[in-house]
Amino acid sequence: MSAKRLSIVDIADKLNISKTTVSFILNGRAQEKRISAELVERVLKLVKEVGYKPNSLAKSLRTGKSNTIGLMVENISDPFFSAIARLIEDRAYKNGYKIIYCSTYNDTQKTKELINMFRDRHVDGYIMSPPEGIEEDITSLLNDHMPVVMFDRYLPTVDTDYVVINNQFSAYNATQHLIGQGYKNIALITFFSNQTQMADRVKGYKMALKENDLKPLVKELPFTLNKKNLIEPVTSFLKSKKNIDAILFGTNHDATCGLKVMQSLGISIPNDIAVVTFDDSDAYELHTPQITSIAQPIEEIADNVITILLNKLDKKTEFEKNQAITLHTELIIRGSSKSSK
Repeated sequence: MSAKRLSIVDIADKLNISKTTVSFILNGRAQEKRISAELVERVLKLVKEVGYKPNSLAKSLRTGKSNTIGLMVENISDPFFSAIARLIEDRAYKNGYKIIYCSTYNDTQKTKELINMFRDRHVDGYIMSPPEGIEEDITSLLNDHMPVVMFDRYLPTVDTDYVVINNQFSAYNATQHLIGQGYKNIALITFFSNQTQMADRVKGYKMALKENDLKPLVKELPFTLNKKNLIEPVTSFLKSKKNIDAILFGTNHDATCGLKVMQSLGISIPNDIAVVTFDDSDAYELHTPQITSIAQPIEEIADNVITILLNKLDKKTEFEKNQAITLHTELIIRGSSKSSK
């Protein structure tokens, strides 16, 4: 059985002094409160002997600061989100903050519960890639003067800081690349979503096709983390649309599934169908042929997100005007989108 964790009250009782005096000493206020050096030495000696560690939650209630940040992403195991999370954590730690991670899986109710959990833990600020339906919860945080920084997507009706990429132009540019290679029946396979980043990618794709008098062909998949559930709808789509000569995948998640399906159907890339996908990955360079991708500026996204939040956490006055930052992507052209015609 583990030993009972000692509290400030226990230390005070052992030394027959008040818990307030112990608290002042442990918080470095002994000189301010004119506590004798002899008593300070006695308290610190006992603290060292018993291995006392302050309760971080109790401390946050006294100081109003927990030095923790809540980070909520769609899926922490996704390479895009995990890479950004690692960079954010590094910067946060160097500035005296620790990160608490969690995945929302685009589940509105789960996200609401996670926000409440973070409130209970008195986190100092929030970083999130939000699902739909949590507008009231975020507004409540902002009304309580809690800094919230969004990335990857944002909530149009909530005025807060966010960092995103130029999704519409990125999809437009990738589609124009395929058109320039001579492809005319270009499909977009993506998740069904009203989130800003996904809606903008669809807009960009359709814009490029419209400018070239080509017809859009969009296959929207139900959001799921289980790739097995995507196999059947992607397979059915490719079997029923024999005239497709190129595909733009809206995320790396559906791209991974799509590439597996194409391999199982014996579809040759790019001889039968050319491929471009959002989000670059080392795995795409190992694929034969290598996969053309829209690379997001991972380091720049992470740097902007944590910089905005740290600046707001460090300010003692009212928050400055919210920032809306849009960053540029890079279309990395590889063998999967080069026409052999």
